[in-house]
Order: sequence, then structure tokens, then C-alpha cells
Amino acid sequence: MDQAAIHATGLHKSFGETHAVRGVDLSVPRGEVFGFLGPNGAGKSTVVKIILGLVKAGAGDVTVLGHPAGSLAARRQIGFLPETFRFHQWMHASEFLDFHGRLAGLDRDARGRRVPEMLELVGLAQRRRDRLSTFSKGMLQRIGLAQALLAEPPLVVLDEPTSALDPIGRRDVRDIIRALRAAGTTVFLNSHLLSEVEQVCDQVAIINRGRVVAAGDLRQLLAAREVELRLGEGADAALRAAGLQPLAAQPDDCRYTLTASSDEEIARITAHIAGAGVSIYEVQVRSNSLEDLFVRLADSTDQ
Repeated sequence: MDQAAIHATGLHKSFGETHAVRGVDLSVPRGEVFGFLGPNGAGKSTVVKIILGLVKAGAGDVTVLGHPAGSLAARRQIGFLPETFRFHQWMHASEFLDFHGRLAGLDRDARGRRVPEMLELVGLAQRRRDRLSTFSKGMLQRIGLAQALLAEPPLVVLDEPTSALDPIGRRDVRDIIRALRAAGTTVFLNSHLLSEVEQVCDQVAIINRGRVVAAGDLRQLLAAREVELRLGEGADAALRAAGLQPLAAQPDDCRYTLTASSDEEIARITAHIAGAGVSIYEVQVRSNSLEDLFVRLADSTDQ
């Protein structure tokens, strides 16, 4: 069995002269929460639409739970909450979920069980007989999440699932995502709220200008530290001899910024510099946040 819930290789997609996606590779492990990030216009939405089968790739291959993206077998296994949703305003909340349950192939007994469960899960049990036209945007986002989870799909794609929610609502959605992971459901999460992603995701991919610029285990990506050193005479030669390439250098001020993956690596770097006879006057270590990583990668690939 294919171990990846989503596996994409060499995705390309152009719209006229605009190259939206340029050789994207993705591998989303089953049973994990995968964050898909990027600035506006980076190509995120196009990749998501290709995964869902709403857009056909110009080149490349995508499988969803072992089936070709867009196939009926793949689409039956996906729950989807779009960022921009247009629901049936004249329907009551429970009627809306029952309708989507029928579309998903649930029988009457399953719908009778799942609809009240989902309304309770998203905090709308008391509004089950109210029309969607009376719902706030945050409540519509909650009912949209309920319909995405209704058929207990093995893969859930959530596009900005907390954008209209207050802090309590965002916490509730985080708890739901964690519960989905605990149950073995794969969650593909597209969000601009990096603090949310940092709290719930196991792995992330960052896309910019149609290309994946970083991907992997979130903890490992954030483990890298920036080390700013103020050094004495001979620093340039010592760094070159050690094969160290600074992220930034201000030789006139004797300041150099390097990356290190651990405290042990920082110790090795400083020991090498000191062993080369270069004075170390100052060491500052800064840990990455997801926002730091995101901004640095977006800035570097926009040059």
C-alpha cells in the first residue's frame, strides 16, 4: 500500500503566460497533519485544486490515497472545506448536513447518527433548526467543517479553516484537528495563520513562486538556529577554511551570521574559530519560529 496520503511529482500548471506551478513535488504521510504554506500568489490554491481534481495539471502526476487525483475513487475519500464557501442559505443546519450526507453516500441510519454528532462537535447543536441565512460567517465556517468531516473521510483538506473564527473557535478547530490525527485521519491544512500551523502540524511544505522552497518535519525545520558572531582579525579566512558560508556578513563590523542545527554544532563552530586563533567577542543565538522561516524563504526567493 502507498504510504503517502498525497503523492505529487513534477507538477506544472500554466494559465496563459502565467506559470502558477513549476515542478512541485509533495509527499503527505498518512495519519499526519500537513501544513501547506506560501504567500499570496505562490501557487497554493492551484496545487490544492489539482489534488482535489478541480484543475488538471499541465504535467506531472498526483495520487490521493493510492488513486489518481480527480478519480471517483480519490474524491470519495476526501472531505473538503474551501476557503470561499457558498452554502445553501435556505436550508436548516441539520437539513444541510443531511443533504451532504446523501451526496456522500451515507444511508439513513448513518446520517441520523452523524448529523447530530457533527453539529455537537462544531458547537451548533442548538442551531440545528436554524436556516444558514441566519448564520454569521464564523458559524458558516463551523458548519462547513462539519460537512467536511461528516462521512469520516480518511483525508481532510482544510483551506483557511479558522479565518472567520474568534480565538475560542480557533482553539476548538485545533482540538478537532488533533482528534482527527489521533484517529488516523490525514489533514492537509492550508492556512495563513502560522501560529496555528506551528501548534498542530507534523510536517510542512512552503511554496513560493510556484516552487516548493522548504519541506519536511516541522520540528527539524525549526531546530535550525541563527548564530551571530562578532569576531576578531582573520575571521574570513577561518570561516572559509572550515567551509562555513555565512547567511550574512558585515566584515567592517566583524559580524557574521551562520546557521546551526543544534547546540553541539554551535560548539563545534566556535571551537574551530577559536582553534584558528580568531578572537570571539560575542555570540548571539536566535531560534527560528515558523514565521521567521516563512519570511526568510519568501524574501530569498523573491529576489
